Amino acid sequence: MKHTISVLVEDEAGVLTRIAGLFARRGFNIESLAVGPAEQVGISRITMVVPGDDLIIEQLIKQLYKLINVLKVQDITQIPCVERELMLVKVNANASHRSEIVQLVQIFRARIVDIAEDSLTIEVVGDPGKLVAIIQMLNKFGIREIARTGKIALTRESGVNTEYLKSLEAKVYTNSQR
Repeated sequence: MKHTISVLVEDEAGVLTRIAGLFARRGFNIESLAVGPAEQVGISRITMVVPGDDLIIEQLIKQLYKLINVLKVQDITQIPCVERELMLVKVNANASHRSEIVQLVQIFRARIVDIAEDSLTIEVVGDPGKLVAIIQMLNKFGIREIARTGKIALTRESGVNTEYLKSLEAKVYTNSQR
């Protein structure tokens, strides 16, 4: 299972290196990593996506707390969150397919950020599922390059679990189609 770990650290030189070293020494892989300033000056938030079972993640969290400059570690995998990721994707776009690609971009509420004679560069922001979905749709045109940020996430103060709401919505829709 993939876990999303949120880590608050003091914004000091070498903190990320120590965290990466901890993962490397233990043989853990970091699938996604995003680092940036947090709400307080001098504090950064690191958001990581890490594969592993609950026991491994619990051990990893204990190890992270032992590092200097680590202030708070939270596994937010099962907590209602707002999750976002940014992706730039360069796709083949000859004249015959350009309008179809533009329609897809509109459907996904993405933006075209660069146009060339035979390609388009598209900016997509959303939850990781949205990014996977648009990649699947764009594959038939030929993807030249992809650059993705790591996932960023904040817990929902409202406590609303949007994944749960999506599953309810899908059940209601399915039942209404019968």
